[in-house]
Amino acid sequence: MKRLLTGAAIVVIIAASVFIYKLLSSPCLILKNGDTGETLAVFRIEEGIEFSVTFVHSVNKSPVTDVYEIRNGKIYVVKTIYYSFGAGMQTEIEEEQTLEYGEDGSMIISGFNRPMENLSYIVGTVSDHILEINGETISLRELCGRNITVRFSVGRRIFINL
Repeated sequence: MKRLLTGAAIVVIIAASVFIYKLLSSPCLILKNGDTGETLAVFRIEEGIEFSVTFVHSVNKSPVTDVYEIRNGKIYVVKTIYYSFGAGMQTEIEEEQTLEYGEDGSMIISGFNRPMENLSYIVGTVSDHILEINGETISLRELCGRNITVRFSVGRRIFINL
C-alpha cells in the first residue's frame, strides 16, 4: 500500500510540474549552433507569427528572402522572394503554389504549406543572413559568427522579467 501511495504521489508531482511548466512557459523560436547545440538566441513567438531570413544568393548575387510561419508549434515555409534565377532557386511552380511579381521586380512564390523539420542556414562569410522577427532585425553574423550552421526550432521557455 505504501508503494502504491508513493507511486501515486510521484504521478501527481509530475503532472503538476508539467501543468505549471505549460502555464508559466511561452512558445519561442530557438536558434542553436548546429555543430555544438549551444543556444544562440531565443525569441518569444505566438501562433501564426511570421519571420523571415534574408541573404544574398551565392551564385546570382541577388537578395533572397525566405518567409516562415509558426503553425501548430511547427515552422512552415510560407513564401520565397527572389530577384534572379540561379542554382538552387525554384524554376517551376508546383500545384497549389502561386507566382506573383512585386513592384520592385521581385518574384514571390507562395503556397508552399510545408513544415520545415530541420530548418538551418549556414551564415555566410561574404554576405550576412538577416533574421526579421517580432519587428526586430537581427544580423546572424553578429549573433553567431561566420560559417556557423544555425538551426531553427520551436520550443517553450520560461521567461523571467525582473
